[in-house]
Amino acid sequence: MADLAERLGEFPRRYCPVCRTLRDKEFGAGPGGRPDARCLKCGSLERHRFFAILLDVLRPTFGDLGLLLDIAPSPQTTKLLAALEPRTYVRVDLGADNRLVDVLGDLTRLPHPDNAADLVICYHVLEHVPDDLAAMREIARVLSPDGVGLVQVPYRPGTLTDEDPDAPEDERLRRFGQADHVRYYGDDFEDRLVACGLAFERVTPRSLVGAHMATWLHLMPDEAVWIVRRAENPTVPPRVDPDDVAATGLTSTFDGLLSEMTRLHARLNDRRHDVRRLTAQVEALSGGSDPRQRLRSLPARVARRARALLGRRPG
Repeated sequence: MADLAERLGEFPRRYCPVCRTLRDKEFGAGPGGRPDARCLKCGSLERHRFFAILLDVLRPTFGDLGLLLDIAPSPQTTKLLAALEPRTYVRVDLGADNRLVDVLGDLTRLPHPDNAADLVICYHVLEHVPDDLAAMREIARVLSPDGVGLVQVPYRPGTLTDEDPDAPEDERLRRFGQADHVRYYGDDFEDRLVACGLAFERVTPRSLVGAHMATWLHLMPDEAVWIVRRAENPTVPPRVDPDDVAATGLTSTFDGLLSEMTRLHARLNDRRHDVRRLTAQVEALSGGSDPRQRLRSLPARVARRARALLGRRPG
């Protein structure tokens, strides 16, 4: 599949599963000037596009949603969540910025009863919270017995969490990537989830849709999302090397579709090149007169294609 990876790198079209738009342009620059990252229509980044795919995959498992808690809601994802048609959709945030919310609340002290939420969304929030363990325990507390949480954090596999809530802003910017972050998570993030009563399944774009589809959608192939549930005695599942992730029927199907799509695109480009070349030859040989009179000077194969072209030209 090396040739497919190369063709996808040259394929000009981009599809955004958030706004469901197919465009002929590359995505725009993302934070820090990251190239080909932001959808030019809806503003989605890589994590939002994977969120849209993951939500569609999980949708049949949600059933009849009662309370959906969206912590620090994102404008790129609120429409996707509203489309799940929960009976109650509550957007919660501290109110530190101008995002639109329904409830001003602290993730470490949510104003909701035990077992209340069927779905909790907590994307890129925990790295802002000084007492992240209290926040994880709150997620476990409010989840219903069959409830699900979707959690994502900045994460460096193969390291331990680097944190310092008391660090000055310039140091936090250097160590954690943003002045309002207090940590950068490592592998022990999963130990923290388990210690707070949350079992989890780790999923990435590579494991769900395959590396080639992740390339075309411009996702980060190994950027993890944790699907969490309440559990009495959860354990950390074994970690699988990304290169050892086995292809599924879904990823094989996507690879086949992408291979055919890029092959047809390359063939179309070849035909366009032929048309331009033959048109230039015919016009050069015609010298302003009727080109049909000059076709005899062309090789038979070229003449046949030129006649076909001339037959399609108006007038």
